[in-house]
Amino acid sequence: MFEIKKFCKETSARVGLLNTDHGEIETPVFMPIGTYAAIKTLSTDEIKKLKFDIVLSNTYHLYLRPGCEIFKKFDGLHNFMDWEGAILTDSGGYQIYSLSEFRKIDENGVEFKSHLDGSKHYFTPEKIIDIQRIIGSDIMMALDVCPPSNVSKEEHEKAVSLSTRWAKRCITHLNKEKFIYNHKQILSPIIQGGIYKDLRLKSANELLELNAPMYAIGGLAVGEPKDQMLKIVDYLNGIMPKEKPRYLMGVGTPSDIVEAIKLGIDMFDCVIPTRNARNGQFFTYQGKINIKNAKYKDDKSPIDEQNNYHISQNYSKAYLHHLFKTEEILGYRIATQHNLSFYNNFISDAKKSILNNTFNDWSSKFLASYNNL
Repeated sequence: MFEIKKFCKETSARVGLLNTDHGEIETPVFMPIGTYAAIKTLSTDEIKKLKFDIVLSNTYHLYLRPGCEIFKKFDGLHNFMDWEGAILTDSGGYQIYSLSEFRKIDENGVEFKSHLDGSKHYFTPEKIIDIQRIIGSDIMMALDVCPPSNVSKEEHEKAVSLSTRWAKRCITHLNKEKFIYNHKQILSPIIQGGIYKDLRLKSANELLELNAPMYAIGGLAVGEPKDQMLKIVDYLNGIMPKEKPRYLMGVGTPSDIVEAIKLGIDMFDCVIPTRNARNGQFFTYQGKINIKNAKYKDDKSPIDEQNNYHISQNYSKAYLHHLFKTEEILGYRIATQHNLSFYNNFISDAKKSILNNTFNDWSSKFLASYNNL
């Protein structure tokens, strides 16, 4: 399922191939987020042209709407959204836990109220697997408990223990059931434990005993300082199996991704490039640009002169500034395509540098330029 093509000699960065029934995915890889089965403002054809092989969708949101009956009628999410590539669905654990005033967790599962209409629902680990089987994603995440960063260590410890028990139930249930559609599905547990190394060790060791095909790191990028996040990733780098893909959930910024690639992470997702695009923020090799700033009103230069993006290079900063000031949808579309293209380009550059044994030098130059050092 996962083959490592090349290790970096000086760091833990690596290039790998993750095989799914909807195609090979070269890692490191960034997954654009299509919460409701769509990357906002873009079609699946445009996502393909941006050279993405995998997207992420959200189990919690898809369960609420359009609902499982729709996916059954379409034989899965791939057909529903006209997407030939791979799909990862997260378990909805983070979304449910963020509804702190509307949910109750017990040993068997979690009861929550819909943020849409207040209706009550109950998710067990088994039900989460069944929902993702109906969705038909290529990679499914086990139901976990994802506490915010500012809760007590005791709360994190409870989350670790419950997440382990739920992961075991997810795997047991999946092993009893058949895949609904004509493709295999991969199930990944999620390592929890906050910023506490002993809890991360406990969570990792317990989940590694399950011998899952891949593993994710959850509960980071939820408010803790960046240096603490990277320390935990570095710590887990020495514990997680090197022969299996590693997914750092919810990360992140270009600099965070490069730092995490150094620490052996293979997969990333985040709303930042698409959400920030709709707010007028463009990512470039020289850092971020807020195109709404008045200084761009008559600027004839393109967004990023260092790289040729397939669409944004056709327009001046002045024109893009105008589009956002007038709230034209075209501006949001161009910005979204630009940012996703930038993410794909810099990660592609990272992979090339790993293959050419120049990753350390490349990453230093990239971070210096991006952070304007």
